[in-house]
Amino acid sequence: MKKKLFFRSVILICLFSSSALIAQDRNIRIGEVLVIPEPLQLQMQKGDFTLSSQSRIYVDGQSPELKAIGEQLAAHFSLHAGLHLRLTNLPLTGGVPAGVSNAIFLTMAGAADSLGEEGYSLNVRPESITIKANTPQGIFYGVQSLYQLLPRDLRAGSAFAIPSVSVIDKPRFVWRGMMLDAGRYFYSVDFIKKFIDYLAMHKMNTFHWHLTEDHGWRIEIKKYPRLTEIGATREGTQRSHSREDVDRTPHSGYYSQEEIREVVAYAKQRYVTVVPEIEMPGHSLAALAAYPELSCTGGPFEMPLYWGIRQDIFCAGNEATFHFLEDVLSEVAALFPSQIIHIGGDEAPKARWKACPKCQARMKAEGLKDEHELQSYFIKRIEKFLQTKNKSIIGWDEILEGGLAPNAAVMSWRGISGGIAAARQEHDVVMSPTDFMYFDYYQGKPETEPLAIGGFVPLEKVYSYEPVPAELSPDEARFIRGVQGNVWCEFIHSPEKVEYMAYPRALALSEVAWSAASARDYPRFLQKLPGRLAALDKEGLNFRIPEPAGLEDLVTTKKKARVRLDPLVAGAEIFYTIDGTGPGAGSRKYVKPFKLSLTSGKPARLKTVVVLPSGRTSSVYTATFTRKTYRPALKIHPEEQGVSFKAEYGRLPLAKDIQLEKADTSGVLGDFGIEPLSRRPMGVVYEAYFLAAKDDIYTFSIRSDDGAVCYLNDELLIENDGEHSVTEGAGTVPLRKGYHKIRLQYFDAGGGRHLEMRVKDSSGNYPLSGKLFVN
Repeated sequence: MKKKLFFRSVILICLFSSSALIAQDRNIRIGEVLVIPEPLQLQMQKGDFTLSSQSRIYVDGQSPELKAIGEQLAAHFSLHAGLHLRLTNLPLTGGVPAGVSNAIFLTMAGAADSLGEEGYSLNVRPESITIKANTPQGIFYGVQSLYQLLPRDLRAGSAFAIPSVSVIDKPRFVWRGMMLDAGRYFYSVDFIKKFIDYLAMHKMNTFHWHLTEDHGWRIEIKKYPRLTEIGATREGTQRSHSREDVDRTPHSGYYSQEEIREVVAYAKQRYVTVVPEIEMPGHSLAALAAYPELSCTGGPFEMPLYWGIRQDIFCAGNEATFHFLEDVLSEVAALFPSQIIHIGGDEAPKARWKACPKCQARMKAEGLKDEHELQSYFIKRIEKFLQTKNKSIIGWDEILEGGLAPNAAVMSWRGISGGIAAARQEHDVVMSPTDFMYFDYYQGKPETEPLAIGGFVPLEKVYSYEPVPAELSPDEARFIRGVQGNVWCEFIHSPEKVEYMAYPRALALSEVAWSAASARDYPRFLQKLPGRLAALDKEGLNFRIPEPAGLEDLVTTKKKARVRLDPLVAGAEIFYTIDGTGPGAGSRKYVKPFKLSLTSGKPARLKTVVVLPSGRTSSVYTATFTRKTYRPALKIHPEEQGVSFKAEYGRLPLAKDIQLEKADTSGVLGDFGIEPLSRRPMGVVYEAYFLAAKDDIYTFSIRSDDGAVCYLNDELLIENDGEHSVTEGAGTVPLRKGYHKIRLQYFDAGGGRHLEMRVKDSSGNYPLSGKLFVN
C-alpha cells in the first residue's frame, strides 16, 4: 500500500478579515445570500439578525485559538462598522446557552462529525449567529462566509442587518492551491502576505512557493552563500516574446531565512500551508552559476537574461550533487513545517547526461537503461533522504518517466494523463493542467490584454474544469487530492500584474477546489461575481475588470441587433462608442438596452470601457456585430464518414502557406486528429464535408499549437496561424441545411502540439460526431 500524503494546515489563529457584501444585481433576488466559494448546503430563513453595539461575541472558553478568531471578528466590526462588540469566553461544551440572544457564538461543541476537519455550520437567526466546527480551521472558514453576508457599505456606528441563513459546508478537496513563481521575479514579503490573505479569504489552503529557477535563486541557504550572492541576481530580463528585446536593468532579490519563517508563521495563522519548491534536476542554472562543479560540464555559467529551457542541469553522476541537495533540503525542511516539499522534476533535458562520463557510469553501475531511469534514480534518492526529515515529495508529472518514486505525489500539468497514470498507481495527485489552470495565459483577446506568455484561459474555462478525470474508477479517483492554479511569471513583473492575472480566475478556482460538483453553477457564479469584485475593489486588489456581460461578437442575418450590457462589478459604469473611436468616461454612458443597425458586409464595432467605483478603468473591450447572408449548401451527398488528410514531414513556415505537392502520408481519419501523425515537425491538410442539420448560424473554433487556418467552401473562416502555444481562433457563419466543404491546414513546428475543432449552433451545442464526411 502506498504511503498517503496528508495535506493539512496546522491549526492556529485567524488574524485578518475581509470586506463583505451582499451583491445586488437585477438578476438576483434582494436578500439572496451569495458566497464564494459556493457552500455545500445553503438555505434562506425568515428574518434578519441585527448587529449593533449591544451585540456580543461568545467563544468557547476552552480554545485559545477560538478566542483569537473572536478577537479578530470584533476588530473587523470595529474597523469597518464602528461597532465595538464585547468578547466573552464562555464554556460551550453543553452547546449554546438558552436565553442568550443578540450574540455571535463560535464553538467546537456539538459540531457534526460529518463536517470533517475543515467543514463548518453557520446559522444566522434573528436572535443569534452560531458557527460550529470540529476544529478552529473550520471556524475560520465559517467566519469567512459570515463576512460575505454583511452589507457592502457599512456606516460607522450604525446597526445593520444580516440575513437569516443556514449553511452546512465542507470542502471537496484537501489540496486547494495557488502557485506563485518567485524564481523569475522576486516579490516582497509584504506582497507574499497579501497573496496569502486572498487565498485564505476564499478558503484556499495551500500556497506553493516556487523559490528556485534558472533565472533566480530566492531562498537563503546558510551553508551555500553563493546561491544568493550570485544566483539571486541577473543583469537583465527578456521583456517580450523576442529574445532580442532585453531590459538591461539588473533584477535581484531573495528571502532570508528569518523572512521565510515570518511568511510561514503568517500563513499558518490563516490556515494556509506553504509548500516550497526547490527545482531539480532541471531549472537549476542559478545554482550552477554559483556552484558550476555540480554540472556535467563544469561551467562556467552566467545568469540567463532570456526565458526558455536550459540544457545544463544538475549532474546525476556526481556524488557532490547529492551532498549539496541534501544540505540544501535539510535547511529547507527546517524552515517549512509542511509535510510536503515540491522537488520540481519538470523540463530536464537529458543531452548533458548522455554526454557525461559520470552520468553514464552511474547508469551502468545502477543498471539503468536510459536517462529517464536516471532521473527516476535521482528523484528516488531525494525522496529517500527527505523521508529522514519526515517529509514527502511532490513533483511535476515528468517524475513519472523512468519510474515513479515509491511515495511521491504527482502534480499533473501537461494535461490530465499524468494524473491518471499516477492515480492508477495509487499515488496522490494534484491536478493543474495548463489548459485550465495556468493563470499566466491570456484571459481575454490578446490585443486588449497586457503581454502574456500565450495560451487562452478565460474565466469560464477555469470554472468549467473538473479535476477528477472521467477515465478513473471510483477507487482510483480517491487519489485525486486536489487542484491548483499556477502563476508563472516570465512576463509578470509586478505585484499589480500578479493580481491582475490571478483574479478573478482564482475565485473560479476556489469553487472548483472547495464546492461539491453538484453545487457548481456558472450562471450563479456570475451573479455572485459583481458584489465580490466590488468588495475586492474597495480593498485595493488589482483584479482584471471583466468584460461587460452581453458584450460578445455577434453574427446575424437580421438588420438590427439588440445590445444589453451588464457590468460584472457592482456599482461600475459602462461607457461606449459605435463610431470607431476609443471610449472613455466622457463617452456615451450605457443606461439601458438599445438596438444597433447593421449593414450587410459592413461590421459594426461596439467599443466599451468599464469604470469602477474606485475610478479604475478597464481595457477597451470590443464586440463586432456582423450581418451575413446564408451560405448555400453544396450539391453533393457523400456517404462515407471521416476526414481525409495529407501530411508532409519537415519544417513549414505558416499553415496558410502549406502546399502539399507530394505527401509523405495520407489517409482517412475519424476527425481532425493529430494522434496518428507522430513525426514532427510536419504540416497537414484535412478535408471533409460538414453536415449542417438545419438552416442556422454555426460557430467553428480551433485550438491549436502551432498554427492552423480553416476554410469553409473555399473562403477563409479562421486564421490562427504562426508558432504559438495552445491558442484558440473562431469564426461564425450562417449555413443552409446540407453539406459544406471544410479545409483545415495545420503545422507543428515542434515542442507542444495540439489540434482540436469544435462547432456550436445557435443552441450552443453541435457535436461533430457523425457530421463529417469524405466524398
